[in-house]
Amino acid sequence: MSWSALLGLAIVLGLAPLLPGVAAKTRARLTGRRGAPLLQLYRDLARLWRKGVVYSRTTTFAFRVAPVVLVVTAVLAACLVPLDGRRALVGFSGDFVAFAALLALGRFALVLAAWDTGSSFEGMGASREVTVAAFAEPALFLTFVALVLASGSLSLGGALGAPLAAAWPSAAPALALVTASLFLVLLAEGSRVPVDDPATHLELTMIHEVMVLDHSGLDLALILYGGALKLSLFGALLVGAVAPRAEIPPAIAVGVLVAGLLVVAMAVGVVESVMARLRLSRVPQFLTAASALAALAVILLLVR
Repeated sequence: MSWSALLGLAIVLGLAPLLPGVAAKTRARLTGRRGAPLLQLYRDLARLWRKGVVYSRTTTFAFRVAPVVLVVTAVLAACLVPLDGRRALVGFSGDFVAFAALLALGRFALVLAAWDTGSSFEGMGASREVTVAAFAEPALFLTFVALVLASGSLSLGGALGAPLAAAWPSAAPALALVTASLFLVLLAEGSRVPVDDPATHLELTMIHEVMVLDHSGLDLALILYGGALKLSLFGALLVGAVAPRAEIPPAIAVGVLVAGLLVVAMAVGVVESVMARLRLSRVPQFLTAASALAALAVILLLVR
């Protein structure tokens, strides 16, 4: 266990609430508005931390434990990502499957909590969340397959490390497609425009936000933080795929991670400023395009 891996994990955990603020500020600036402060989510988390929690009499243990499961699974998934560009805190052959499974478990807990309320609106949001996941996860696995083929490693530590850096000169077109696919998956998994709109207040158009309408206080803070952490994890995957950092000093590698996450957040803000939210019937087509890009990358790597 290296100090740089621990530092990378600490930075991602601490920086996660900043990324939605960077995206929102970029979107506001590009649309001629001042926008909320960059640190708004930190303020919201502190405010919610001090508030009490209210539970409906119809909810059960599943509703109460879901926010904790969401954050714990995201933190465990972060331990599988080589945040310093070299090795993850925990790594083994096929750990990318565990990464996807942990995030899926967090989503399942949140969906189960939404169903547990007995609310038709939250049930609708849960159904939409599962639909999006059903199209996003195949694209994610195809990007992992492409990274494995490019690097020759069956773990995220190798697939995003030195072997991937050596593969970029000969497999640049395929890896560019992987990068594009990962960014589309990030928008979906992070509940961002054009798949979802975290700023909307119309219940009929919500996906992720409508599932958490009954949460309050510390529980809502955990959910907001878990969503931000999930966005930062996919951003870290994207930075690792674009800029493998195994050959540079660890401190610089962690600095590149921070800069890359900020760039990813600004890119999300740019997308949200130039695109409107897609109709729900168009979301599967959007994510099918992500799968198609990753599948094409796999084909290019198989025939090279």
